[in-house]
Amino acid sequence: MSNCAYCAKKKYCKVEDGSRLKDCPTVNRRDLVEASREEYLRGPYADFMLQSLRQVAAGYEEDGGKPVPVKNRLEEILEFCARMGYRKIGLAFCTRLEDDAKVFAGILRDRGFEVVSAVCKVGGLKKEEVGLEEEGKIIPGRREITCNPLLQAEIMNEEKTDFNIVFGLCLGHDSLFLKASDAMCTVFVVKDRVLRNDPIAALDPYR
Repeated sequence: MSNCAYCAKKKYCKVEDGSRLKDCPTVNRRDLVEASREEYLRGPYADFMLQSLRQVAAGYEEDGGKPVPVKNRLEEILEFCARMGYRKIGLAFCTRLEDDAKVFAGILRDRGFEVVSAVCKVGGLKKEEVGLEEEGKIIPGRREITCNPLLQAEIMNEEKTDFNIVFGLCLGHDSLFLKASDAMCTVFVVKDRVLRNDPIAALDPYR
């Protein structure tokens, strides 16, 4: 079983004299390592991987002989979509972030992309229509509309988007969207209702 999270910072997979655990997959799963290498060279994701690596390098500039990150996630997404030659971008967004989504869609359009956007509540299904019991609602007794990530994905699929962007979908709903999407996807906003969409801040008390 792979336990990379518990390995040393100086890892064998990164440097030849690095440390490794007994169950190191870099050492023990050479069959999978080689299979992945072949996929990157000749598989359907070969160009995607190559352009991803080029995008990573483009996000740094040299400062005193040391690479320093200079591009935020928005800049990287815009550059990567252009690098891949994408024209039609899908935007699956949360209704609570609709103002931000409108700004983001405008930026994409200004860059020459066609944008297909679908709000999370598209379809207007009541929660009881998908089997939720009354006590499972946020406020029992109230009319509540469920998010519909499968419909969001199907809209993108029918429109044949080149690339889809997840913009603050609820936990679980984002998973369904990613699973159902025909096109490759990335995430621009991860929802965290308490931490202003900065979920990694929850780790601070444990450091």
